[in-house]
Amino acid sequence: MGSGDVATGVSDAVSPLIALRNIAKSYGDNAVLRGVDLGISPGEVIALAGENGAGKSTLMKIIAGLVDPDTGGITVKGEPLALGLVRESRRHGIAIVPQELAPVLDLPVYANIFLGRERRTAWGALDRKIMIQESSQLLRSFELDVDPRTTMRMLSTATQQLIEVVKCTSTGARVILLDEPTSAITQHEVDQLYRIITDLRSQGVAILFTTHKMSEIRAIATRVVVLRDGVLIADELAERISDGQIVTAMIGRELGDLYPELQAPTGTEPMLSLRGIRVKSGGPSVSLDVRAGEIVALAGLLGAGRTELIETVFGARRPHGGTVLLDGRLVRPRDPQGAIRAGMALVPEDRKVGGAVLSMSILLNGILPRLRRFTTFGWLSKRSASQQVAETMDAVRLKRTSLRQEVGHLSGGNQQKVVIGRWLTGDVRVLLLDEPTRGVDVGARGEIYQLIANLARERGIAVLMASSDMAELIGLSHRIAVMREGEIVAELNQTDHPNAERLQELVFRHAAGIADPDQENNYAS
Repeated sequence: MGSGDVATGVSDAVSPLIALRNIAKSYGDNAVLRGVDLGISPGEVIALAGENGAGKSTLMKIIAGLVDPDTGGITVKGEPLALGLVRESRRHGIAIVPQELAPVLDLPVYANIFLGRERRTAWGALDRKIMIQESSQLLRSFELDVDPRTTMRMLSTATQQLIEVVKCTSTGARVILLDEPTSAITQHEVDQLYRIITDLRSQGVAILFTTHKMSEIRAIATRVVVLRDGVLIADELAERISDGQIVTAMIGRELGDLYPELQAPTGTEPMLSLRGIRVKSGGPSVSLDVRAGEIVALAGLLGAGRTELIETVFGARRPHGGTVLLDGRLVRPRDPQGAIRAGMALVPEDRKVGGAVLSMSILLNGILPRLRRFTTFGWLSKRSASQQVAETMDAVRLKRTSLRQEVGHLSGGNQQKVVIGRWLTGDVRVLLLDEPTRGVDVGARGEIYQLIANLARERGIAVLMASSDMAELIGLSHRIAVMREGEIVAELNQTDHPNAERLQELVFRHAAGIADPDQENNYAS
């Protein structure tokens, strides 16, 4: 199978329980799914693999009725499925266990299992006794030692997840969708989940689960489907596709001319130094240096700890050990204002929640990080603020009608320019970026990439950037620090790896914990 070959589907030879045809979905200019065909047969355990943003979760939500596709159709046992309706998917035996669980925490386990279909007595009262009995039998059948009268709040996230799977079977589901089922559970709990999935498969239940983990695919998958940029690239029986072929199918794409040419960092000494930073109590420590003018990218799979590390560096989270130094000077922990005064800036993952106030003007957003600088006894110095904000927004090439324009009326790319540009009204020596182009169209991405490169080159700003986009990681960094389970497991210098495709493979292998067949250990010195 070549890296660019689009699979036709291994289940075409048998009559599928569920058949997807030409499923497409876009959000604005962002095409998330592009003409996906997929068949799901009874007793299959299908691993749906792909990079972050490949379209995996959207595809599952469409099958579950949570999202309505733009085009295409789904049949269940040959009968058309009404799309975008959860109740119709459930009626046809389709159930989903999302990555972000939503149990009713203050209700007992049995009430959660029977939520929306409660057992009642002949007089219409809730029949708690029969619900407890049936829940107990169901839990025992999956070897789960849980008292059904226990409130969900008292259980671990992993146990709550297992109960959600059990709940699906109690509704008679014949297809269960699991979104990143092992992203936040221990190995013992993973083994429990594997056992339950094996039991369900033996009963003819089909499982479709999203994953980044090769060990997970090898442990339980009978079939592997790979999405890349919304396109179904590979569809093979698990025994017929190698780890290397899966990796190649996931990341095999050209970087193109979207990224600016980076100049060598201007500094020789670290501008930002992390020494033994612990994000979680008892967790691994992280040490990392970023020089003036250097762009260091944090790579890793979902849950690797990139966002947590960046927020800890900025002081938005309390560290459980270690120190942060900016130009050799200690930055106080859990003190964002102190970090800002020291010359640190943060562009958060979700600009609409933690980055910009969409209902406020460009001018007011532009002064938010440095209100004291532009106010006197609580009064805004409008002339000074307008002049400096206009200069910074010009510097980031913000397209606007005026500074009075609401940020919510700007495009995603221009909103991100506001979030970055507002920091430039003062001295910035370290710029922390978390998913800097999330929700930004391709045309605006190039402008943001050029802006970041210019800030590093012309102002000597040290940039630490977390991204889930493999092409972005490679195209916009001097060095890549790969994180896995809260620690940096590899540092890869771009100069040591001129072959972009080989570097992509190394990043993914380190992030997923997959052994490199060439036994290369390219760590930065």
